[in-house]
Formats: sequence, C-alpha cells, structure tokens
Amino acid sequence: METDKPSNREVLLHGLKEGDGAWVSGQLLSERMSMTRSAVWKQVKTLKAEGYVIEASPRKGYRLCVIPDLLLMQEVREGLASRVFGRTEVRHFRHTDSTNLQAKELAARGAPEGTLVVAEEQTQGRGRRQRTWFSPPQQGIYASLILRPAIPPTEAPRMTLLAAVAAADTLLALTPLAVKIKWPNDILVGRRKIAGILTEISTGMETVDYMVIGLGLNVNIPAGDFPEAFRSQATSILAETGAFFPRPLILRRYLEYFEYYYDIFHSQGFEPVMQRWRALTEMLGRRIKVDTIGRQHVGEVTDFDQDGFMILREDGGESIRIFSGDVTLLDN
Repeated sequence: METDKPSNREVLLHGLKEGDGAWVSGQLLSERMSMTRSAVWKQVKTLKAEGYVIEASPRKGYRLCVIPDLLLMQEVREGLASRVFGRTEVRHFRHTDSTNLQAKELAARGAPEGTLVVAEEQTQGRGRRQRTWFSPPQQGIYASLILRPAIPPTEAPRMTLLAAVAAADTLLALTPLAVKIKWPNDILVGRRKIAGILTEISTGMETVDYMVIGLGLNVNIPAGDFPEAFRSQATSILAETGAFFPRPLILRRYLEYFEYYYDIFHSQGFEPVMQRWRALTEMLGRRIKVDTIGRQHVGEVTDFDQDGFMILREDGGESIRIFSGDVTLLDN
C-alpha cells in the first residue's frame, strides 16, 4: 500500500512537472533524489509504464509531455488538502471486481480508518440490492473509503447521507451542473443518476466495527456508451456538459469534502450535515412511490429525521418512518 511519504517516483514526477514542458537535467534529478542517473532512468521507465509520456535525451535530460487521466495517487495528492483521507493507506487497481469488495477485505484485516481503494475499472461494480453499476475503464470514479466511527449500527445510515453531501458538493464546486440528492444514496441531474453511494458495514454487539463507503461517479462516459437499459436513467458529466473533466481533480475534491463533513460530524454532531443534505434535496413535499421489502408505499415526503430515515405521509393519512427503500419520484 502507498503511504503519505513521497516515493522516489513522486519526487521525480514533481521535478518533471516543475519543468512545465521543458527539458529537465538528468543530473539535477539525480541530485534531488540522491540516486544514480541509472536509478533515475528506472523510475522514469516506471512512470512511462503508468501512462506518462516522457521524452528522454542523453544531452537534454527528460521532458514530461503528457500526464495521463488516471487515478494515480501522485496525481490525486497534488494539492490535496485533507489530513487523512487519501493520505494514509491507498490501494489503486487498473481493474478489479469491486472496490467495495476489496475494501471490505482490507477492513476485515485491520486496515485503518481513511484507507482508500480506487479502480480505473470494475468488472462487478454494484449498486444497492446487488444492481450492476456500469464501470467502464478510465471514464468514471470508483472509490471506497474505510471508516471506523464509534457509533451504534442504528446511526450507520447517517454516513450514506454524509457521503452523498460530499459527492454533491464536489460536483457543484467543479461543474455547472444543478445536482440534487435523491434519498437515500443517489446524486441526480434532472431525473438521471450521475453518482451513487453504496454503504456496507460490519458490526459488533453494540457498535460499528467498520464501514465501507463506495462511490460510483460517471465522469467521462458519452451518453451513447451507456447500456441501453441504463440510458433513460443514467448520465455523466461529459453527457451533460459536453466537456471532459480530469478525474484526479474530482476524486481530490471528494476526499476533501468527505473529510470536512466527517470532521463536522465528530465535532458538532450530525445536524449541520443534515441541514446541508436537506438543502441539496428536492424531495421534501414531493409525492413518491417507495418499494420496501414486501411492500409498496405511496405518499408525500414530509421530513427526514436525524438518523437519515424518511418520514412519509401515506395517501391514507398515516405517517411512517422508512429506513430503506427504492424511491420513484411522482409528478406533483
């Protein structure tokens, strides 16, 4: 796993970036890294294998020509303002089955809070209720964080809402999109989903052992590339704006917002996070249909309580508290 201490590869990359497209002396890099020029060349070959385009000249040195749009930690960490998330243990995959599955294995083996698992592609990306999450290579963000909050299992749904706020604020800060949150875990642009949160937990007798918070965010997926079954329901930043967005920047901001709200949760309680969540949803006062296990409810959303449960006034007049379910927004 990677740690916060800069590796030789990261020191080299920083030196090449400082050149701003100009040639950088191999001798200068060698001195900065306290390595032989042969060792510097080996690190250059490693960067090239990761996707960086670097020109080499015996007389001029090295020149960085292209930075790949990959979720490499040396790119995500450049300018990262978080203290823990993305700073401690990180596992990066070119492709994997599911970042949540990988994170759960790490958490079960004792990985610390803030451990990040990120992938360029998922072959078994999942949403809630084992639904498939379309995870094409190098076009989305598929990332899972390990948390170990000292909370009872009944408060675990709060973390899903917190992650949704972090994802929504990330998109609002970096894009012109008018994103909204749909309870419990969807980020929407209009009626289409652009991101989702998958929360999985392991509990002890009275407290949470660990939580894995997975984010799937559609970034540079053309509208026509979504499977036909998803096209009316899913969208991406590219599909909405017509512009490609750098994925490392988006992941960086998400980690910062997540840690910001997580710190607020620990220092001030959940109410400030819930206030922000309410400001980002359009569900209050909306008529909805919600499918729970074995039953369907239709009515008006009147509130969301401090545990993240939805309060629904059914058409018959009874108010009920719903922990989880699949929501369909109905036209008012």
